[in-house]
Amino acid sequence: MYDQPETELLRLLAERAGIASEYHDIAGTQHVTTDETRRAILAAMGFRPTDRAALIEELTAWDNGPWLRGCDPVRVTTVGRDPGSWSLYVPCESPDDQRVQVHWLIHAENGEKRYEREEGPGLAIGDSRIIDNRRYITLTFPLPSDLPMGYYEVKAWAQGGQAAAEASFRLIVAPDRCHVPDTIRQGERLWGFALQLYSLRSERNWGIGDFRDLGDVVEWAGKLGAGVLGLNPLHALKNVKPYHISPYAPTSRLFLNDLYIDVEQVAECKTSPEVQKRLADPSFRAQLDAARASELVDYNAVASAKRAVLDLCYRAFLRENFEGTEPDLTPKTARGWFFHQYVQQEGEPLAQYALFQALEDERQFVQSRSVVWADWPEHYRSPASDAVAEFKRRHMKRVRFFQYLQWLAADQMATLVAKTHEAGMPIGFYHDLALGSDRYGADGWRFQDVLAMKADCGAPPDAFAPEGQNWGLSPADPVRLRAGGYEYVIEILRNNLRYGGAIRIDHVMALFRLFWIPRGLPASKGTYVHYPAEDLLAILALESARAKALVIGEDLGTVPDWVRERLAAAGVLSYRVFYFERTGSGALKPPGSYPAQSLAVVTTHDLPTLAGYWEGADIETRAKLGLFASDQARIAMLAERRTDKARILAALKSEGLLPEGVPDDPAHTPAMTTELADAVHQYLARTPSWIVLANVEDLLGVRAQTNLPGTVDEHPNWCRKLPVSLRELMRDPRSERLAGQLRQARPVV
Repeated sequence: MYDQPETELLRLLAERAGIASEYHDIAGTQHVTTDETRRAILAAMGFRPTDRAALIEELTAWDNGPWLRGCDPVRVTTVGRDPGSWSLYVPCESPDDQRVQVHWLIHAENGEKRYEREEGPGLAIGDSRIIDNRRYITLTFPLPSDLPMGYYEVKAWAQGGQAAAEASFRLIVAPDRCHVPDTIRQGERLWGFALQLYSLRSERNWGIGDFRDLGDVVEWAGKLGAGVLGLNPLHALKNVKPYHISPYAPTSRLFLNDLYIDVEQVAECKTSPEVQKRLADPSFRAQLDAARASELVDYNAVASAKRAVLDLCYRAFLRENFEGTEPDLTPKTARGWFFHQYVQQEGEPLAQYALFQALEDERQFVQSRSVVWADWPEHYRSPASDAVAEFKRRHMKRVRFFQYLQWLAADQMATLVAKTHEAGMPIGFYHDLALGSDRYGADGWRFQDVLAMKADCGAPPDAFAPEGQNWGLSPADPVRLRAGGYEYVIEILRNNLRYGGAIRIDHVMALFRLFWIPRGLPASKGTYVHYPAEDLLAILALESARAKALVIGEDLGTVPDWVRERLAAAGVLSYRVFYFERTGSGALKPPGSYPAQSLAVVTTHDLPTLAGYWEGADIETRAKLGLFASDQARIAMLAERRTDKARILAALKSEGLLPEGVPDDPAHTPAMTTELADAVHQYLARTPSWIVLANVEDLLGVRAQTNLPGTVDEHPNWCRKLPVSLRELMRDPRSERLAGQLRQARPVV
């Protein structure tokens, strides 16, 4: 059957696995995928592309897969449209064709039976195939058209003569578009603030912005008329040294960062004598004062202080609310039952997350050094191993501790969501969903069968990074993703959509394609791998509709027009950055050119702040760190920045927004003034974009940017605090002034 040369067989298998044969970068340059890259990516996906014989085996297995499995693993349909049909593959010899009968039924997520059918005998036979001297036939059945949106399990049994088969698949019935709030449908254009939660200073927090600080921000922003509060990813970070502090490389995207818990609001903190004694200890108070006074978030100090007190809270929680002996404890109070119900409701995902945290703590203590799970004893590397189950039984108290932390965080976050409603915010929180997680974190351990651990993802070569970018994250394997019924994607979306009215999906192009880099090879050797976009968009629309949450797709970088068009049709907002919205000549696009279905911002966490951009702080920092290839490159960037600043002034002037006394020559305006920053935000406010966000850093005139891509230890990424306290921010006249301008430009309908 496969008599082509080995190179052609390699390309056939790569094409079936979604590996692109070529791609064009942002400059339009064509890059052809090499056979070396094809083999490496296929190997990372679990294929054996070693030689011609192995390739033939893999291609044959691919072709035979659905026949041997009995059906495809997933079928996606759209509410209100013809659902089509599904196919069952049955081993059957010719004499039994007309004797085959099929019993199939559909169960909803809650186990309720929603549909049942008996088919045959005398069924119409479709295609047939011989596999290992055994004949298989195809039977096709129409799907019911009246199923409401949701996830269903379809089970089927076939029999008749010598024929016998059993199969099941996931049926997904989804809306055709993501949720859009009524306020936006009715024409309201919203505005709000974006902030990094960890950066908030207050007189009472423990050295990092926390959920009580966020509650104060909600009250402040609500009174100003903001409809949205944009947050950095709140994903759980690694809890053992060295701490991984980037919110875009968390240990898990399913759960919350427990460093944001307001410890003093925990019930046990108020009632436990042991906790009160610790809080009153002078050395502990000094530790908190030092963490609070630090210009940067001292993650080590914060984690140490919070973990110590929360551990005491947990011990008091067990004493006060449970009876019995470990591991079998029975709740004896309402608070104990609330916790028990939370654990039951969260189910296996929380159990596995907490188990990993306990294992990581234990291995760290035993080894007395940083050890990733891939280096654990082999019997602990698989979540399903007997050794892991035994560890859980023996260390259930510690496992439950990490469930307790998530319960506290979830409870405080839910209270904040209610607070946004009370403040009259149409959207409330806008959360950021990171592209991936640390391969050696909790998600990497649990989903190692879905993630391609021998590959990284990143970006192709461009002017910013001529050799491409490697983000160090393991991509999800699209083949295994679908084979698992997309459970990985569903869990992540569902958990991240439940705490607010909007979500920003980092690098949303990954729904369509993702740039894979074989581990050990430079980024320039990578290529794109395509994903089942229609399936993923359907799941996104379904979860968005259930959560009643708006979806924003971060579509910066190399984005084909067809991707943006498909996202727009699916109801996903585009993400438009002021710096990048240019015409063909390089001039700033006028406000009216922005698409309505978009979110507009001046800058992002990976770009310079407005003041930093204007004053060249990012160029200065890059020069100090030696990130320019030559001094000529630095000089060229400064010249380009001067040109861009002139274009900004020209754009503001064309809209009548140039502040009085500000010339249109940037040489005469060396610093970003409050008036000029306000004018830029008013420019964005005039766009038809559904949402406009102003970064708190820009409100305060901060020069340093949150994250400087390409640096790790050289720059204080993800830990810089705001220059003023939360109390000072709320009293700052600049906030009322900017809010007044945004309210006027984007009035409530």
